[in-house]
Amino acid sequence: MPHAPRIELHPVNQRVQLHMDGKLIADSTQALELRETGYPPRHYFPREEVRMDLLTTSETTTYCPFKGNTVYFSLGDQQNIAWSYEQPIEGMEAIAGRVAFGGEENE
Repeated sequence: MPHAPRIELHPVNQRVQLHMDGKLIADSTQALELRETGYPPRHYFPREEVRMDLLTTSETTTYCPFKGNTVYFSLGDQQNIAWSYEQPIEGMEAIAGRVAFGGEENE
């Protein structure tokens, strides 16, 4: 019996908004939902639909063998609350430059 893929990407066919600290941080009709085994689903927002002016690039970086090198962003004193794969590995190009946020309760 074949295994389900570890990562699946699905277009979100509705408007997705993310608020933090009472501010609208992301507002998109073109978000992708990434479902990864062992993790909650995450929305990946096109960068142009994220208030990047409110985020600062963190010094933190990590590597995911299934997606590639990760760049993190902070919002005020909330460290590493968002991340992006600038140059994801082969097969994950659809998330290149998109921004995802931790804490799905904010969506």
